[in-house]
Amino acid sequence: MTRLVEINVPEAVLALARVGDAGAQELIYTAVAPATLTLIRRFVGHGAVCEDLFQDTMVTLYERLAQFRGEAPLGAWLRQIAISKCLMYLRSPWRRARLCLAALDRDSGAAALPLATAPSCAEALDVERALAHLAPTARAVVWLYEVEGYSHEEIARSFGRSVSFSKSQLARAHVRLRAWFAPPGTESHAQRIRP
Repeated sequence: MTRLVEINVPEAVLALARVGDAGAQELIYTAVAPATLTLIRRFVGHGAVCEDLFQDTMVTLYERLAQFRGEAPLGAWLRQIAISKCLMYLRSPWRRARLCLAALDRDSGAAALPLATAPSCAEALDVERALAHLAPTARAVVWLYEVEGYSHEEIARSFGRSVSFSKSQLARAHVRLRAWFAPPGTESHAQRIRP
């Protein structure tokens, strides 16, 4: 799959889409949708929330298409929109409240999903599964740094935090990912099933 930042759309298609041509808008959607949804899934990790953020991102793309100046590929511009939407979700006070309630449910003995379960050998190589067991903020930092190529300074600015925040989130995430992929029977392997 092509990275979102590398996707470019011809100016003629953009011009038609700006004036509401449904065929041109469909061409843009077809070009950018898979990579955009993948990026959002890497950030958020929840099915329904991902779909909502994806839809919101695409609506914003079409609403702001007239503002696109073409100084970079359309995909790079759309990536910024998608990342902003994901970061707004991750910073949401409603999301934090839900996390607190989930923690209270866990502490009170209510049935809750475990943070991680020991995978079989086939699952141990599943990067998607490993990333899904990271906290959303850590997953976003890993994705921005390792895949999207953001610097720690850019990540810190995106989160409104310090550079050390970005570096510590990445370091902790790497420790968890290494533990996830450790062979069964090792101390690192045992650590991955702890909350």
